[in-house]
Formats: sequence, structure tokens, C-alpha cells
Amino acid sequence: MEKFDAIIIGAGAAGLFCAAQAAQAGKRVLVVDNGKKPGRKILMSGGGRCNFTNLYIEPGAYLSANPHFCKSALARYTQWDFIDLVNQYQIAWHEKTLGQLFCDDSAQQIVDMLLSECEKGGVTLRLRSEILSVEKDDQGFSLALNGAQVQAPNLVVASGGLSMPGLGASPLGYKIAQQFGLQVLPTRAGLVPFTLHKPLLEVLQPLSGVSVPVTVTAADGTLFREQQLFTHRGLSGPVMLQISSYWQPGEFLTVNLLPDCDLAAFLDEQREQRPNQSLRNSLATLLPKRLVEALVTLGKVPDITLKQLNSRQQAELVAGLQAWQIQPNGTEGYRTAEVTLGGVDTNQLSSRTMEAREVKGLYFIGEVVDVTGWLGGYNFQWAWSSAWACAQALAAQA
Repeated sequence: MEKFDAIIIGAGAAGLFCAAQAAQAGKRVLVVDNGKKPGRKILMSGGGRCNFTNLYIEPGAYLSANPHFCKSALARYTQWDFIDLVNQYQIAWHEKTLGQLFCDDSAQQIVDMLLSECEKGGVTLRLRSEILSVEKDDQGFSLALNGAQVQAPNLVVASGGLSMPGLGASPLGYKIAQQFGLQVLPTRAGLVPFTLHKPLLEVLQPLSGVSVPVTVTAADGTLFREQQLFTHRGLSGPVMLQISSYWQPGEFLTVNLLPDCDLAAFLDEQREQRPNQSLRNSLATLLPKRLVEALVTLGKVPDITLKQLNSRQQAELVAGLQAWQIQPNGTEGYRTAEVTLGGVDTNQLSSRTMEAREVKGLYFIGEVVDVTGWLGGYNFQWAWSSAWACAQALAAQA
């Protein structure tokens, strides 16, 4: 039986970074993963350019049953620390919008950087390794891998969540948590597009590919402002992905299609200048024409001229466009979700080390934990920060 100081399950962002940090501190580390290559989710993130962190990381951008849990790790290994590492490898990057940082070239550069950091510490990486069983005794943890047995006093679970099953996502991390008596909070897809009920979908489907800047407010009052994209299944774009993490089935979303416009004042002005112009043509100067036509079909825009628009109709029009109530049918689910909400209950973990309070030597980091960030590099930063916190704890062991 091969022995290591730590075995890490998962060769993703959190697993590779934790392995590199612990190994460079002198620990003998094994990383096991069921995939053919490491960092699969990193490679496809950010359109292949990896949105590796955000300039504006703050605890308030994370959802968790315990909103304080993420504070320690995020404060001890910050976005600036990771940016320094990226700069050491001379990886060119740029800020896109809202503090989102992307590689100029390719996400492969981030994976290569992580693998290089692992090589510096002599990390053993075993891909295509199926974990058949996990046991614990006085010596630590024993894992059966495709016929081979490995053992270590420390086991780090960095196996991710359920999002994007096509990249090998599995519930393994949750099963290990439950095996050792830890609670797993209910999981659901986050940062995911919405699907719509058929009547509304049929009207909006022809808009597939049309994008507009909007604000969207969830039932709990959470508001995001970004681009909304109409799709053949429903609604997507950054703003809808963001709000999806705050939405519960059956709830309505409030969409403001013209967040920068005093629509009532605009209509009054247009009525004075062009009384005989159709309302739809007037609105087409503010919104894509195809969207205006869809709004006419939905009855949100009357098919009349500006001078025919009375005060009651105008009030209804303003409310319809700037407080449009949409009830999604659901989401596209884990297949296209970028993250998994819920996971290992943080109340059973140390926020400083990520170790299970009741199971010595068992750690959980990254997406498997009940900490989920906003779209835009926040989840990668949680991976780096939680991995770093865990690695420090491993390094401190005699």
C-alpha cells in the first residue's frame, strides 16, 4: 500500500492548487481524478479564457447558509495573491467588465501554471482513477483505486459539485461527507439559464440571440444589472445567470427593460414632437425592433399612435416594460449550470482550515462546500482561497 501525507480527490482548481501549496511545503501529496485530463472545468470556463478571479472579491458576493464562513479564507488568500502568481508566470490578462479578469490567450495557461506548481512540489497525479471505497482507521484514510490501495492521514475532498456532468461531475464528495457523518445541505443548479412556460416561450423564441441591458430583481429583493440574452429555451445572459442563484421555483422575476430611461418623460416628449408616430416605432428607438414586436404580441405595448395613448395606458406601459413580471418554468439544470448551490454544511467545518470538526484529517474545499459565488471569477477565487487555507493546515502538521 502506497502512503502519502495527503490524498486529494479532484484535479480541478481547488484540488490542484491545494496540492501544489502543500507539496511545496514538503508534504507528499497524491491527487486522484476520474477524468482523462486535469482542470477540465478550468479549460472551458470563461469561453476558454478562464475568468480566474475578480478585482472586487468580497464576502457579500457569496451565498451560504452561514454567510460568515467564507470570510477567513478570502481574507487570508486574496485575489491579489492569485494575480501575483499569474503575473509570475507571465500570463497576460485583461479586465472584461465588473472586475472580471480573463487570460488574454487561453485557460490552458492557468492549468499549465497549476501543474507546474504541482511539479515544483513533486505532487503525484493519477488520472482515470475511480475511487471504489474510502475507509478510515487509526492510520488515517485508505482508498481503493482501480485495484490499487493508497493511504494517508489526511484526505482532502475537492471533487466539485453536480454542475456540468459532461465534465465528470459526480456526487462523490457529498457521499464521502455523509459517510463520515457530515450534513449535506440540499443542492441545486446555480448560475444557470431559465426556461419559460410555453405561451411566453413561443412569443419570445424568435428573439433568440437578441441581447439587451436590463435590471432583474428576485422575489427576495436581490437585484443585478447586466445583459439579458433571449434563447430558444428561455432567458440567459449574465444577469439571468446571476439572479438564478437567488430564485426559487414558482417565484416571479421583475425585469426592467429600460433601466436608464425615464420612460414616461420620453413618451410625453415624443407625443409632443411626433403625435402621429406609432407607439411601436417610437419604442424601437429604445429597444430592438424584434423585441418591441414581441411586446406588442404579448399585449404589453398597445398597437396605437402616440396621440392615442391615454394616461392609464401609459402607466400600464411603463409598468409593463420597467417592471415586467416573468415567472420562469424552471432552469436548464445541472447540464448547463456553472455551479452547484448547497453542499457540505459549513457549520461542520473549520473556517480557518476547512477540516471537519468531528473527523480529524478530513477536509472539504471548493465547490463541494456550501459556498457559492457570483458569476465573474468569484467561484475560482473561493477555490484558490479555500485550497490555500487547507494547504496551510496540512503544511503545519509535524
